[in-house]
Amino acid sequence: MHDNASSPCIAVVIPCYRVANQILDVCQSMPDIVSRIYVVDDACPERSGYLVRDSHRDARIKVLFHTENKGVGGAVMTGYQAALDDGADIIVKIDGDGQMDASLIQYFVQPIISGQADYTKGNRFYDLSGLKRMPKVRIFGNAALSLLNKLSSGYWTVFDPTNGYTAIHANVCQRLPFSKISNRYFFETDMLFRLNTLRAMVMDIPMDAKYESEVSNLSVAGVAGEFLWKHLRNFIKRIGYNYFLRDMSIASIELVLGIFLSIFGLVFGLQAWALSTETNVPATAGNVMIAAMPILIGIQLILSFIGHDIASVPRHAIHKLLFQR
Repeated sequence: MHDNASSPCIAVVIPCYRVANQILDVCQSMPDIVSRIYVVDDACPERSGYLVRDSHRDARIKVLFHTENKGVGGAVMTGYQAALDDGADIIVKIDGDGQMDASLIQYFVQPIISGQADYTKGNRFYDLSGLKRMPKVRIFGNAALSLLNKLSSGYWTVFDPTNGYTAIHANVCQRLPFSKISNRYFFETDMLFRLNTLRAMVMDIPMDAKYESEVSNLSVAGVAGEFLWKHLRNFIKRIGYNYFLRDMSIASIELVLGIFLSIFGLVFGLQAWALSTETNVPATAGNVMIAAMPILIGIQLILSFIGHDIASVPRHAIHKLLFQR
């Protein structure tokens, strides 16, 4: 890792799968601030990596090959590890399909260099006028996924969680559990969850995205159930770790009491309703109150917990406190 803080070693990781028509232009667009470029051929059927290896004249480029397809996450992890082994200070990840403007790299790395963030990611929703160029289905899908991501990752201040334009400080990157991070389309979202367990500072970077002739390999119907399950799993893990293992606070008590009271009121109310239906005798005002009050109080406690969770979003970079392993 470079000792000169004014000129950190910036590496770029480019996972490649079915991008033979775009990858050479992407590599040629890398700005001079980039010291190393890692092109990861993820068993690409179009042999994108071999095309780069045989065509490039840029000494910064190193091509890595997977014999089996590991997905975008697996390809990025391979690039991350190579960059760490070579002493990179900041690692940028962009896609090989030409939809991401390489000239923006300076804006992604600057908050990390200045100590404002540990991890930066693109946000295509910052400029509302730019949404006119985005397919409507992507707007709706990203909005829904962003809400789920806020709950599961704990980063309530970030949006566009599936955006693959990212940068990370090496000190934080090397503490990520590479073997546990999702290898495929849930990769970017899972990264945010893992970063929250480290209490890393994440910052959105406004950007535009280009939509041309590229065809997405993602089947929404095929991954919807998987995404919902993984979001739920990460949410439960994050809450358990942050509020019951790492630390306990009044928010921990609010969550437990809120869930207990809400369930109690709901169960009692359903039982009273079933009994009233069976006997044809209206429920008494007392029974209604016994059912309603716990639910109302429980909801208030849960909302109070959510407010505490939003306020506890990491706001300070940690990479200067960490040492290279």
